[in-house]
Amino acid sequence: MKAKAAPWKHGTISKLNADIAKGGTLAIIDVHGIPAGAMLGMRKSLRPTMSIRVAKKTLMNRAWDEANLDTDILEDMFGNAVQPALVQTSEYDSFKLFSELKKTEAGRAAKPGDIAPKDIIVEKQDTGMAPGPIVGDLNSIGIPAKIMKGSVHIQKDTVAIKEGETFEGDLGMMLSKLGINPIVTGLKLISTYEEGTKFTPDILDIDTDGFRTEVIGAVSATFNLACNISWFTSLTMPTLLSKASSEAMNVAVEAGVMTDKTLPLFIGRANASMLGLASKLDSSALDDELATQLGAAASAAAVSATPVAEETDSAPAEAEEEEEEEPEEFGGLGDLFG
Repeated sequence: MKAKAAPWKHGTISKLNADIAKGGTLAIIDVHGIPAGAMLGMRKSLRPTMSIRVAKKTLMNRAWDEANLDTDILEDMFGNAVQPALVQTSEYDSFKLFSELKKTEAGRAAKPGDIAPKDIIVEKQDTGMAPGPIVGDLNSIGIPAKIMKGSVHIQKDTVAIKEGETFEGDLGMMLSKLGINPIVTGLKLISTYEEGTKFTPDILDIDTDGFRTEVIGAVSATFNLACNISWFTSLTMPTLLSKASSEAMNVAVEAGVMTDKTLPLFIGRANASMLGLASKLDSSALDDELATQLGAAASAAAVSATPVAEETDSAPAEAEEEEEEEPEEFGGLGDLFG
């Protein structure tokens, strides 16, 4: 037999029921240790995209059960949350929700009683702080420091506190003066529930840009493989047809097959060969049309090539021998080619 909720709790359960009924992505977050002012600011900035409902676990279980959802899943979702809150959003999936909540995290100075989340290492450095009592304070907590060149220097890398140990005395305050604020506060995501699947941060915390690059690379490699083995699909057909057309054109050109596609290439080749031959002849053997074509080809080559300026001591000497005149009936190579 289910225990009835006290009348004053019905309002909270009703609101939780409304959130759960909206579906989308449901999540359990931990708001423990967040100052009231910061919590109000976070909720205000996130309100347009999600609802955050702080409640006791028993009330969440009651609302979850009334929504005909498995309460064992919810118990598993609570994880190590000290002060849980239920989040509902229809705007974000689990991965995007994790990213948005991650943005609320910020470091603060450790206070006596806080647990070190990891090994806190103070590196050898010039702190930039002016000489004073700080030197003795640092040495009193096991961080070797002395004055050098007018400022306080840390002498060597030092483990100030190990993971899992409790901060005591002024250690947290002294670390904060060195710019080390190891206690992370924010809306800590514990787990999400989306379309019958539970996700945890170790799954949701991915390198989105790196993952996108890997997917693009995999798709590209798959497409190349499909084209290389001639796998016909709606995606590969355009590329395969283009490749086949190009190869067919190459075969036709090499075989000398005359078509409306190959003829312009043959004419281009013949024209290039003609200009190459004409360029080796004396200018007197060229008519005006052919000379103009050679001049245009030379100008195009000069533009595409990198100009190199060279100074010469004197202009080339003019040829002393007179050139023989061509018979009047020979109009130049231009007559041979049209």
